[in-house]
Amino acid sequence: MNTELLLDAGSLCTALEDPSRVREIAPQNITVILPAYNEEVSIGSVVLRARKFSDRVIVVDDASSDHTVEVAEMAGARVVRNPVTRGKEISLKKGIEAADDSDFIVTMETGVCHDPGLIPRMIAPLRDGDFDLAVGTCFSKQRKGSENVFLINNKESESKPVGFMAFSRECLSKINFSHVYLSSIHSIMTSAEEANLRILHIDIQEEHESSLFRAYKIGVVVPAYNEENLIQETIDGIPAYVDKIYVINDCSTDRTAEIINSTTDPRVVPIHHEVNKGVGAAIINGYKRALADRMDLVAVMAGDNQMDPTQLPKLIMPIIEGKADYTKGNRLLSREMRTGMPAWRAFGNGLLSLITKIGSGYWHIADPQNGYTVISGHALETLDLDSIYTYYGYCNDMLIKMNAFGMRVVDVTMPARYGTEKSKIRYGKYIRKVAPMIFRGFLWRLKMKYMVLDFHPLVLFYIASMVLVPLGFLFGVWIVLQKVVFHGPVSANYPLLDVFISLMGIQLLFFAMFFDMQVNNSTDVRAV
Repeated sequence: MNTELLLDAGSLCTALEDPSRVREIAPQNITVILPAYNEEVSIGSVVLRARKFSDRVIVVDDASSDHTVEVAEMAGARVVRNPVTRGKEISLKKGIEAADDSDFIVTMETGVCHDPGLIPRMIAPLRDGDFDLAVGTCFSKQRKGSENVFLINNKESESKPVGFMAFSRECLSKINFSHVYLSSIHSIMTSAEEANLRILHIDIQEEHESSLFRAYKIGVVVPAYNEENLIQETIDGIPAYVDKIYVINDCSTDRTAEIINSTTDPRVVPIHHEVNKGVGAAIINGYKRALADRMDLVAVMAGDNQMDPTQLPKLIMPIIEGKADYTKGNRLLSREMRTGMPAWRAFGNGLLSLITKIGSGYWHIADPQNGYTVISGHALETLDLDSIYTYYGYCNDMLIKMNAFGMRVVDVTMPARYGTEKSKIRYGKYIRKVAPMIFRGFLWRLKMKYMVLDFHPLVLFYIASMVLVPLGFLFGVWIVLQKVVFHGPVSANYPLLDVFISLMGIQLLFFAMFFDMQVNNSTDVRAV
Protein backbone atom coordinates (compact mmCIF):
# COMPACT_ATOMS: atom_id res chain seq x y z
CA MET A 1 0.00 0.00 0.00
CA ASN A 2 1.06 3.66 -0.25
CA THR A 3 1.88 3.64 3.47
CA GLU A 4 4.80 1.27 2.88
CA LEU A 5 6.16 3.47 0.12
CA LEU A 6 5.98 6.57 2.29
CA LEU A 7 7.62 4.80 5.20
CA ASP A 8 10.39 3.48 3.00
CA ALA A 9 11.09 6.85 1.36
CA GLY A 10 11.00 8.65 4.69
CA SER A 11 13.38 6.23 6.38
CA LEU A 12 15.78 6.32 3.43
CA CYS A 13 15.92 10.12 3.28
CA THR A 14 16.48 10.39 7.04
CA ALA A 15 19.36 7.93 6.90
CA LEU A 16 21.01 9.69 3.96
CA GLU A 17 20.87 13.01 5.83
CA ASP A 18 22.37 11.51 8.99
CA PRO A 19 24.06 8.11 8.36
CA SER A 20 25.19 7.82 11.97
CA ARG A 21 21.59 7.29 13.09
CA VAL A 22 21.37 3.84 11.47
CA ARG A 23 24.34 2.63 13.57
CA GLU A 24 23.14 3.74 17.00
CA ILE A 25 23.07 0.28 18.53
CA ALA A 26 24.84 -1.79 15.86
CA PRO A 27 26.61 -4.80 17.42
CA GLN A 28 29.75 -6.31 15.93
CA ASN A 29 30.23 -9.46 13.80
CA ILE A 30 26.57 -9.94 12.86
CA THR A 31 25.61 -10.23 9.19
CA VAL A 32 22.01 -10.10 7.97
CA ILE A 33 21.21 -11.77 4.65
CA LEU A 34 18.22 -10.55 2.64
CA PRO A 35 17.18 -12.37 -0.55
CA ALA A 36 15.35 -9.93 -2.84
CA TYR A 37 13.51 -9.89 -6.14
CA ASN A 38 11.83 -6.72 -7.43
CA GLU A 39 11.45 -5.18 -3.98
CA GLU A 40 12.48 -1.59 -4.67
CA VAL A 41 9.53 -0.24 -2.67
CA SER A 42 10.43 -1.92 0.63
CA ILE A 43 14.08 -3.02 0.44
CA GLY A 44 15.51 0.37 1.48
CA SER A 45 13.65 0.62 4.78
CA VAL A 46 14.33 -3.04 5.58
CA VAL A 47 18.08 -2.60 4.98
CA LEU A 48 18.25 0.58 7.06
CA ARG A 49 16.48 -1.03 10.01
CA ALA A 50 18.53 -4.22 9.70
CA ARG A 51 21.76 -2.15 9.91
CA LYS A 52 20.69 -0.95 13.36
CA PHE A 53 21.04 -4.49 14.66
CA SER A 54 23.95 -5.79 12.58
CA ASP A 55 27.48 -5.09 11.42
CA ARG A 56 26.73 -5.80 7.78
CA VAL A 57 23.73 -6.39 5.51
CA ILE A 58 24.03 -8.51 2.38
CA VAL A 59 21.24 -8.29 -0.19
CA VAL A 60 21.24 -11.19 -2.64
CA ASP A 61 19.43 -9.84 -5.69
CA ASP A 62 17.74 -12.53 -7.74
CA ALA A 63 18.05 -10.81 -11.15
CA SER A 64 15.51 -8.07 -10.34
CA SER A 65 14.13 -6.05 -13.22
CA ASP A 66 13.44 -2.94 -11.14
CA HIS A 67 15.69 -0.69 -9.00
CA THR A 68 16.12 -3.08 -6.07
CA VAL A 69 19.92 -3.12 -6.41
CA GLU A 70 20.29 0.67 -6.53
CA VAL A 71 18.00 1.25 -3.55
CA ALA A 72 19.74 -1.47 -1.49
CA GLU A 73 23.18 0.01 -2.23
CA MET A 74 21.98 3.53 -1.35
CA ALA A 75 20.76 2.19 1.98
CA GLY A 76 24.21 0.77 2.70
CA ALA A 77 23.88 -2.91 1.86
CA ARG A 78 26.45 -5.03 0.09
CA VAL A 79 24.72 -6.49 -2.96
CA VAL A 80 25.43 -9.95 -4.38
CA ARG A 81 23.74 -10.55 -7.72
CA ASN A 82 22.38 -13.65 -9.38
CA PRO A 83 22.87 -13.32 -13.16
CA VAL A 84 19.56 -15.11 -13.74
CA THR A 85 16.56 -15.76 -11.51
CA ARG A 86 17.32 -18.79 -9.33
CA GLY A 87 14.83 -18.51 -6.48
CA LYS A 88 15.06 -17.48 -2.83
CA GLU A 89 16.42 -20.83 -1.67
CA ILE A 90 19.55 -20.45 -3.82
CA SER A 91 19.82 -16.77 -2.90
CA LEU A 92 19.85 -17.59 0.82
CA LYS A 93 22.61 -20.15 0.37
CA LYS A 94 24.63 -17.74 -1.75
CA GLY A 95 24.33 -15.13 0.98
CA ILE A 96 25.48 -17.60 3.64
CA GLU A 97 28.59 -18.35 1.56
CA ALA A 98 29.35 -14.63 1.34
CA ALA A 99 29.03 -14.17 5.11
CA ASP A 100 31.13 -17.10 6.37
CA ASP A 101 33.55 -14.73 8.15
CA SER A 102 30.86 -13.41 10.55
CA ASP A 103 30.42 -14.56 14.13
CA PHE A 104 26.64 -14.62 13.76
CA ILE A 105 24.55 -14.86 10.60
CA VAL A 106 20.87 -14.01 10.36
CA THR A 107 18.84 -14.87 7.26
CA MET A 108 15.64 -12.92 6.81
CA GLU A 109 12.88 -13.87 4.38
CA THR A 110 11.10 -10.57 3.66
CA GLY A 111 8.23 -12.40 1.96
CA VAL A 112 7.41 -13.97 5.33
CA CYS A 113 8.46 -11.30 7.83
CA HIS A 114 9.85 -7.87 6.96
CA ASP A 115 10.49 -6.58 10.50
CA PRO A 116 14.24 -6.37 11.31
CA GLY A 117 13.29 -5.37 14.85
CA LEU A 118 12.99 -9.10 15.60
CA ILE A 119 16.71 -9.69 14.88
CA PRO A 120 17.81 -9.14 18.53
CA ARG A 121 15.33 -11.77 19.69
CA MET A 122 16.78 -14.26 17.22
CA ILE A 123 20.39 -13.49 18.24
CA ALA A 124 19.89 -13.45 22.04
CA PRO A 125 19.71 -17.26 22.55
CA LEU A 126 22.98 -17.64 20.61
CA ARG A 127 24.79 -14.84 22.48
CA ASP A 128 23.75 -16.36 25.80
CA GLY A 129 25.25 -19.68 24.72
CA ASP A 130 22.04 -21.61 25.30
CA PHE A 131 21.54 -22.56 21.63
CA ASP A 132 23.55 -22.93 18.45
CA LEU A 133 20.78 -22.16 15.99
CA ALA A 134 17.46 -20.32 16.21
CA VAL A 135 14.62 -20.52 13.68
CA GLY A 136 11.67 -18.14 13.60
CA THR A 137 8.48 -19.12 11.76
CA CYS A 138 5.47 -17.00 10.95
CA PHE A 139 2.28 -17.12 8.87
CA SER A 140 1.32 -20.39 7.24
CA LYS A 141 1.38 -20.28 3.44
CA GLN A 142 -0.80 -23.25 2.57
CA ARG A 143 -1.99 -24.20 -0.86
CA LYS A 144 -5.58 -23.30 -1.66
CA GLY A 145 -7.96 -25.21 0.54
CA SER A 146 -5.29 -27.25 2.32
CA GLU A 147 -5.78 -25.47 5.64
CA ASN A 148 -9.49 -26.27 5.45
CA VAL A 149 -8.65 -29.94 4.93
CA PHE A 150 -6.57 -29.85 8.11
CA LEU A 151 -9.47 -28.25 10.00
CA ILE A 152 -12.02 -30.77 8.73
CA ASN A 153 -9.74 -33.60 9.87
CA ASN A 154 -9.15 -31.92 13.26
CA LYS A 155 -5.45 -31.44 12.57
CA GLU A 156 -3.12 -28.47 12.71
CA SER A 157 -0.42 -27.74 10.15
CA GLU A 158 3.10 -27.22 11.45
CA SER A 159 4.52 -26.19 8.11
CA LYS A 160 4.78 -22.46 8.78
CA PRO A 161 7.42 -20.78 6.58
CA VAL A 162 10.77 -19.75 7.99
CA GLY A 163 11.01 -15.98 8.42
CA PHE A 164 14.34 -15.85 10.28
CA MET A 165 17.25 -18.17 10.88
CA ALA A 166 20.17 -17.22 13.16
CA PHE A 167 23.30 -19.30 13.68
CA SER A 168 26.94 -18.96 14.66
CA ARG A 169 30.02 -19.42 12.52
CA GLU A 170 30.62 -22.79 14.20
CA CYS A 171 27.39 -24.09 12.69
CA LEU A 172 28.86 -23.68 9.21
CA SER A 173 31.50 -26.26 10.03
CA LYS A 174 28.90 -28.72 11.37
CA ILE A 175 26.05 -28.30 8.87
CA ASN A 176 26.37 -28.28 5.12
CA PHE A 177 23.67 -25.70 4.40
CA SER A 178 23.87 -26.42 0.68
CA HIS A 179 22.09 -29.70 1.44
CA VAL A 180 19.44 -28.17 3.72
CA TYR A 181 16.09 -26.88 2.51
CA LEU A 182 16.18 -23.50 4.24
CA SER A 183 12.48 -22.78 3.73
CA SER A 184 11.46 -25.87 5.73
CA ILE A 185 11.51 -25.89 9.52
CA HIS A 186 11.53 -29.70 9.46
CA SER A 187 14.58 -29.86 7.18
CA ILE A 188 16.52 -27.35 9.30
CA MET A 189 15.68 -29.02 12.61
CA THR A 190 16.47 -32.50 11.31
CA SER A 191 19.89 -31.40 10.02
CA ALA A 192 20.65 -29.61 13.31
CA GLU A 193 19.69 -32.64 15.39
CA GLU A 194 21.86 -34.90 13.24
CA ALA A 195 24.80 -32.54 13.88
CA ASN A 196 24.07 -32.57 17.65
CA LEU A 197 23.33 -28.86 17.67
CA ARG A 198 21.02 -27.15 20.12
CA ILE A 199 18.19 -25.60 18.13
CA LEU A 200 15.47 -23.19 19.27
CA HIS A 201 12.20 -22.82 17.36
CA ILE A 202 10.56 -19.41 17.91
CA ASP A 203 7.04 -18.60 16.72
CA ILE A 204 7.31 -14.93 15.75
CA GLN A 205 3.77 -14.57 14.43
CA GLU A 206 2.43 -12.42 17.26
CA GLU A 207 5.39 -10.02 17.15
CA HIS A 208 5.24 -9.88 13.37
CA GLU A 209 1.53 -9.07 13.40
CA SER A 210 2.02 -6.21 15.84
CA SER A 211 4.90 -4.77 13.82
CA LEU A 212 3.29 -5.25 10.42
CA PHE A 213 -0.08 -3.80 11.36
CA ARG A 214 1.50 -0.61 12.71
CA ALA A 215 2.20 0.38 9.09
CA TYR A 216 -1.56 0.56 8.42
CA LYS A 217 -4.39 2.63 9.84
CA ILE A 218 -6.85 0.03 11.11
CA GLY A 219 -10.32 0.82 12.33
CA VAL A 220 -12.98 -1.40 13.92
CA VAL A 221 -16.70 -0.70 13.63
CA VAL A 222 -18.71 -1.99 16.61
CA PRO A 223 -22.52 -1.84 16.18
CA ALA A 224 -24.32 -2.10 19.51
CA TYR A 225 -27.97 -2.30 20.50
CA ASN A 226 -28.82 -3.01 24.14
CA GLU A 227 -25.40 -4.50 24.89
CA GLU A 228 -24.80 -3.08 28.37
CA ASN A 229 -23.50 -6.41 29.64
CA LEU A 230 -20.94 -7.04 26.90
CA ILE A 231 -20.00 -3.78 25.17
CA GLN A 232 -17.15 -2.92 27.57
CA GLU A 233 -15.76 -6.45 27.33
CA THR A 234 -15.89 -6.18 23.54
CA ILE A 235 -14.00 -2.87 23.52
CA ASP A 236 -11.39 -4.14 25.99
CA GLY A 237 -10.69 -7.18 23.81
CA ILE A 238 -9.87 -5.24 20.63
CA PRO A 239 -6.11 -5.54 19.93
CA ALA A 240 -3.70 -2.68 20.59
CA TYR A 241 -2.69 -2.38 16.93
CA VAL A 242 -6.18 -1.03 16.10
CA ASP A 243 -6.10 2.76 15.74
CA LYS A 244 -9.80 3.67 16.00
CA ILE A 245 -12.86 1.92 17.45
CA TYR A 246 -16.14 3.30 16.08
CA VAL A 247 -18.82 2.24 18.56
CA ILE A 248 -22.32 2.88 17.20
CA ASN A 249 -25.10 2.94 19.78
CA ASP A 250 -28.23 2.22 17.73
CA CYS A 251 -30.66 3.99 20.09
CA SER A 252 -30.27 1.44 22.89
CA THR A 253 -32.83 1.50 25.70
CA ASP A 254 -30.45 0.22 28.38
CA ARG A 255 -27.10 1.59 29.71
CA THR A 256 -25.16 0.94 26.49
CA ALA A 257 -24.82 4.66 25.65
CA GLU A 258 -23.65 5.51 29.17
CA ILE A 259 -20.98 2.79 29.10
CA ILE A 260 -19.73 3.89 25.68
CA ASN A 261 -19.44 7.52 26.79
CA SER A 262 -17.62 6.60 30.00
CA THR A 263 -14.99 4.33 28.45
CA THR A 264 -11.41 5.44 29.00
CA ASP A 265 -10.00 3.89 25.82
CA PRO A 266 -8.76 6.89 23.76
CA ARG A 267 -9.34 4.96 20.53
CA VAL A 268 -13.11 4.88 20.99
CA VAL A 269 -15.18 7.15 18.73
CA PRO A 270 -18.79 7.16 20.06
CA ILE A 271 -21.59 7.47 17.50
CA HIS A 272 -25.17 7.65 18.80
CA HIS A 273 -28.37 7.14 16.80
CA GLU A 274 -31.39 9.05 18.06
CA VAL A 275 -33.69 6.44 16.49
CA ASN A 276 -33.11 2.74 15.91
CA LYS A 277 -31.95 2.36 12.30
CA GLY A 278 -30.86 -1.30 12.20
CA VAL A 279 -27.50 -3.02 12.28
CA GLY A 280 -26.81 -2.33 8.61
CA ALA A 281 -27.30 1.42 9.04
CA ALA A 282 -25.09 1.38 12.16
CA ILE A 283 -22.25 -0.31 10.29
CA ILE A 284 -22.62 1.99 7.29
CA ASN A 285 -22.30 5.06 9.56
CA GLY A 286 -19.22 3.51 11.10
CA TYR A 287 -17.80 2.90 7.62
CA LYS A 288 -18.42 6.54 6.66
CA ARG A 289 -16.58 7.79 9.74
CA ALA A 290 -13.68 5.42 9.02
CA LEU A 291 -13.49 6.71 5.44
CA ALA A 292 -13.39 10.27 6.74
CA ASP A 293 -10.48 9.28 8.99
CA ARG A 294 -8.66 7.68 6.02
CA MET A 295 -8.49 4.18 7.50
CA ASP A 296 -6.60 1.64 5.35
CA LEU A 297 -8.50 -1.35 6.75
CA VAL A 298 -11.87 -1.44 8.53
CA ALA A 299 -13.13 -4.44 10.50
CA VAL A 300 -16.60 -5.11 11.90
CA MET A 301 -16.93 -6.73 15.33
CA ALA A 302 -20.38 -6.92 16.92
CA GLY A 303 -20.92 -5.47 20.37
CA ASP A 304 -22.01 -8.84 21.82
CA ASN A 305 -18.39 -10.12 22.13
CA GLN A 306 -19.09 -13.12 19.88
CA MET A 307 -16.20 -12.27 17.55
CA ASP A 308 -12.85 -13.57 18.75
CA PRO A 309 -10.18 -10.80 18.52
CA THR A 310 -7.45 -13.42 18.06
CA GLN A 311 -9.00 -14.24 14.66
CA LEU A 312 -8.67 -10.66 13.41
CA PRO A 313 -5.15 -11.11 11.90
CA LYS A 314 -6.47 -13.96 9.74
CA LEU A 315 -8.99 -11.54 8.27
CA ILE A 316 -6.47 -8.71 7.84
CA MET A 317 -3.60 -10.60 6.21
CA PRO A 318 -5.25 -11.53 2.86
CA ILE A 319 -5.93 -7.83 2.24
CA ILE A 320 -2.42 -6.74 3.22
CA GLU A 321 -0.98 -9.47 1.00
CA GLY A 322 -3.04 -8.18 -1.93
CA LYS A 323 -5.16 -11.32 -2.19
CA ALA A 324 -8.50 -9.77 -1.29
CA ASP A 325 -10.48 -6.56 -0.98
CA TYR A 326 -12.92 -7.99 1.57
CA THR A 327 -12.63 -10.88 4.00
CA LYS A 328 -15.33 -12.54 6.07
CA GLY A 329 -15.58 -15.31 8.63
CA ASN A 330 -16.97 -18.76 7.88
CA ARG A 331 -18.14 -20.96 10.76
CA LEU A 332 -19.82 -23.66 8.67
CA LEU A 333 -16.82 -25.68 7.52
CA SER A 334 -17.30 -28.54 9.96
CA ARG A 335 -19.54 -29.66 12.81
CA GLU A 336 -16.79 -28.94 15.34
CA MET A 337 -16.51 -25.34 14.13
CA ARG A 338 -20.28 -24.93 14.48
CA THR A 339 -20.22 -26.04 18.12
CA GLY A 340 -22.75 -23.98 20.05
CA MET A 341 -24.72 -22.98 16.96
CA PRO A 342 -28.37 -24.10 17.23
CA ALA A 343 -29.49 -26.59 14.57
CA TRP A 344 -32.18 -24.24 13.24
CA ARG A 345 -29.64 -21.43 12.93
CA ALA A 346 -27.18 -23.71 11.13
CA PHE A 347 -29.95 -24.74 8.71
CA GLY A 348 -30.90 -21.11 8.10
CA ASN A 349 -27.27 -20.18 7.48
CA GLY A 350 -26.91 -23.06 5.04
CA LEU A 351 -30.01 -22.02 3.11
CA LEU A 352 -28.93 -18.39 2.99
CA SER A 353 -25.45 -19.49 1.86
CA LEU A 354 -26.99 -21.20 -1.17
CA ILE A 355 -29.21 -18.21 -2.01
CA THR A 356 -26.32 -15.77 -1.58
CA LYS A 357 -23.97 -17.83 -3.75
CA ILE A 358 -26.38 -17.46 -6.67
CA GLY A 359 -27.32 -13.87 -5.91
CA SER A 360 -23.81 -12.52 -5.32
CA GLY A 361 -21.83 -14.61 -7.82
CA TYR A 362 -19.31 -15.56 -5.12
CA TRP A 363 -19.81 -19.29 -5.46
CA HIS A 364 -17.15 -20.21 -2.92
CA ILE A 365 -18.54 -18.25 0.04
CA ALA A 366 -20.46 -19.76 2.94
CA ASP A 367 -21.95 -18.38 6.15
CA PRO A 368 -22.82 -15.03 4.53
CA GLN A 369 -24.49 -13.86 7.76
CA ASN A 370 -21.15 -13.90 9.57
CA GLY A 371 -20.64 -10.23 10.34
CA TYR A 372 -16.97 -10.63 11.28
CA THR A 373 -15.39 -8.88 8.29
CA VAL A 374 -12.53 -6.65 7.15
CA ILE A 375 -12.68 -4.38 4.10
CA SER A 376 -9.99 -2.30 2.43
CA GLY A 377 -10.27 1.47 2.24
CA HIS A 378 -10.25 1.24 -1.56
CA ALA A 379 -13.25 -1.11 -1.57
CA LEU A 380 -15.13 1.19 0.80
CA GLU A 381 -14.51 4.16 -1.48
CA THR A 382 -15.78 2.16 -4.47
CA LEU A 383 -19.09 1.18 -2.88
CA ASP A 384 -22.12 3.47 -2.70
CA LEU A 385 -22.65 3.11 1.04
CA ASP A 386 -25.98 4.92 0.95
CA SER A 387 -27.42 2.16 -1.26
CA ILE A 388 -26.54 -0.68 1.16
CA TYR A 389 -29.46 -2.55 2.75
CA THR A 390 -29.89 -1.41 6.37
CA TYR A 391 -31.45 -4.55 7.86
CA TYR A 392 -29.47 -7.66 8.89
CA GLY A 393 -29.07 -8.55 5.20
CA TYR A 394 -26.56 -5.73 4.68
CA CYS A 395 -23.76 -8.31 4.44
CA ASN A 396 -25.53 -10.14 1.58
CA ASP A 397 -26.13 -6.85 -0.22
CA MET A 398 -22.49 -5.85 0.14
CA LEU A 399 -21.38 -9.12 -1.45
CA ILE A 400 -23.69 -8.54 -4.41
CA LYS A 401 -22.39 -5.02 -4.99
CA MET A 402 -18.74 -5.95 -4.57
CA ASN A 403 -19.07 -8.73 -7.14
CA ALA A 404 -20.59 -6.35 -9.67
CA PHE A 405 -17.54 -4.09 -9.25
CA GLY A 406 -14.98 -6.90 -9.46
CA MET A 407 -13.88 -7.02 -5.80
CA ARG A 408 -12.07 -10.08 -4.49
CA VAL A 409 -13.63 -11.78 -1.47
CA VAL A 410 -11.98 -14.37 0.79
CA ASP A 411 -13.70 -16.70 3.25
CA VAL A 412 -11.67 -17.15 6.45
CA THR A 413 -12.53 -20.26 8.41
CA MET A 414 -12.97 -19.80 12.15
CA PRO A 415 -14.92 -21.51 14.95
CA ALA A 416 -18.22 -20.16 16.20
CA ARG A 417 -18.02 -18.35 19.53
CA TYR A 418 -21.11 -17.99 21.69
CA GLY A 419 -21.48 -16.67 25.19
CA THR A 420 -24.43 -15.45 27.22
CA GLU A 421 -25.76 -13.21 24.42
CA LYS A 422 -28.68 -14.53 22.39
CA SER A 423 -28.96 -13.80 18.68
CA LYS A 424 -31.55 -11.16 17.82
CA ILE A 425 -32.12 -12.67 14.35
CA ARG A 426 -35.41 -14.51 13.82
CA TYR A 427 -34.69 -16.65 10.79
CA GLY A 428 -38.29 -17.08 9.61
CA LYS A 429 -38.82 -13.33 9.41
CA TYR A 430 -35.24 -12.81 8.29
CA ILE A 431 -35.46 -15.07 5.23
CA ARG A 432 -38.82 -13.59 4.23
CA LYS A 433 -37.30 -10.10 4.23
CA VAL A 434 -33.82 -10.82 2.94
CA ALA A 435 -34.56 -13.35 0.16
CA PRO A 436 -36.51 -10.81 -1.97
CA MET A 437 -33.70 -8.28 -1.42
CA ILE A 438 -31.14 -10.82 -2.65
CA PHE A 439 -33.25 -11.54 -5.74
CA ARG A 440 -33.52 -7.83 -6.53
CA GLY A 441 -29.79 -7.49 -5.97
CA PHE A 442 -29.20 -10.47 -8.25
CA LEU A 443 -31.11 -8.77 -11.09
CA TRP A 444 -29.19 -5.56 -10.44
CA ARG A 445 -25.89 -7.45 -10.55
CA LEU A 446 -26.77 -9.05 -13.89
CA LYS A 447 -27.64 -5.65 -15.35
CA MET A 448 -24.61 -3.82 -13.94
CA LYS A 449 -21.95 -6.49 -14.45
CA TYR A 450 -23.08 -8.11 -17.70
CA MET A 451 -24.88 -5.28 -19.50
CA VAL A 452 -23.64 -1.88 -18.24
CA LEU A 453 -19.98 -2.45 -17.35
CA ASP A 454 -19.50 -5.35 -19.78
CA PHE A 455 -21.54 -7.84 -21.77
CA HIS A 456 -21.91 -11.61 -21.53
CA PRO A 457 -24.65 -13.80 -23.10
CA LEU A 458 -25.18 -15.57 -19.76
CA VAL A 459 -27.58 -12.76 -18.87
CA LEU A 460 -29.80 -13.90 -21.74
CA PHE A 461 -29.64 -17.49 -20.45
CA TYR A 462 -30.69 -16.32 -16.99
CA ILE A 463 -33.60 -14.29 -18.40
CA ALA A 464 -34.79 -17.18 -20.59
CA SER A 465 -34.61 -19.63 -17.68
CA MET A 466 -36.57 -17.25 -15.44
CA VAL A 467 -39.31 -17.28 -18.06
CA LEU A 468 -39.26 -20.96 -19.07
CA VAL A 469 -38.99 -22.61 -15.63
CA PRO A 470 -42.07 -20.86 -14.13
CA LEU A 471 -43.92 -21.28 -17.44
CA GLY A 472 -43.20 -25.02 -17.44
CA PHE A 473 -44.34 -25.31 -13.82
CA LEU A 474 -47.58 -23.38 -14.39
CA PHE A 475 -48.26 -25.28 -17.60
CA GLY A 476 -47.82 -28.56 -15.73
CA VAL A 477 -50.22 -27.44 -12.97
CA TRP A 478 -52.80 -26.46 -15.63
CA ILE A 479 -52.49 -29.89 -17.29
CA VAL A 480 -53.04 -31.69 -13.97
CA LEU A 481 -56.00 -29.51 -13.03
CA GLN A 482 -57.56 -29.83 -16.47
CA LYS A 483 -57.15 -33.60 -16.47
CA VAL A 484 -57.90 -34.52 -12.85
CA VAL A 485 -60.12 -31.78 -11.46
CA PHE A 486 -62.11 -30.51 -14.43
CA HIS A 487 -61.91 -33.76 -16.44
CA GLY A 488 -61.49 -31.73 -19.61
CA PRO A 489 -59.75 -32.79 -22.80
CA VAL A 490 -55.96 -32.47 -22.84
CA SER A 491 -53.88 -33.08 -25.94
CA ALA A 492 -51.41 -35.94 -25.63
CA ASN A 493 -48.71 -33.58 -26.85
CA TYR A 494 -49.14 -31.13 -23.96
CA PRO A 495 -47.26 -33.18 -21.35
CA LEU A 496 -44.37 -33.63 -23.80
CA LEU A 497 -44.36 -29.89 -24.50
CA ASP A 498 -44.38 -29.16 -20.78
CA VAL A 499 -41.41 -31.48 -20.21
CA PHE A 500 -39.55 -29.81 -23.09
CA ILE A 501 -40.21 -26.30 -21.73
CA SER A 502 -39.21 -27.27 -18.19
CA LEU A 503 -36.03 -29.12 -19.21
CA MET A 504 -35.01 -26.30 -21.54
CA GLY A 505 -35.47 -23.75 -18.75
CA ILE A 506 -33.50 -25.83 -16.25
CA GLN A 507 -30.73 -26.43 -18.79
CA LEU A 508 -30.44 -22.72 -19.59
CA LEU A 509 -30.34 -21.97 -15.85
CA PHE A 510 -27.46 -24.41 -15.36
CA PHE A 511 -25.64 -22.96 -18.37
CA ALA A 512 -26.06 -19.45 -16.96
CA MET A 513 -24.78 -20.51 -13.53
CA PHE A 514 -21.81 -22.31 -15.12
CA PHE A 515 -20.81 -19.27 -17.16
CA ASP A 516 -21.30 -17.04 -14.09
CA MET A 517 -18.86 -19.26 -12.19
CA GLN A 518 -16.34 -19.04 -15.02
CA VAL A 519 -16.54 -15.25 -15.23
CA ASN A 520 -16.04 -14.96 -11.47
CA ASN A 521 -12.92 -17.12 -11.37
CA SER A 522 -10.79 -13.96 -11.45
CA THR A 523 -12.44 -12.58 -8.30
CA ASP A 524 -13.31 -15.92 -6.69
CA VAL A 525 -10.46 -16.23 -4.17
CA ARG A 526 -10.85 -19.45 -2.24
CA ALA A 527 -11.14 -19.76 1.51
CA VAL A 528 -8.07 -19.55 3.70
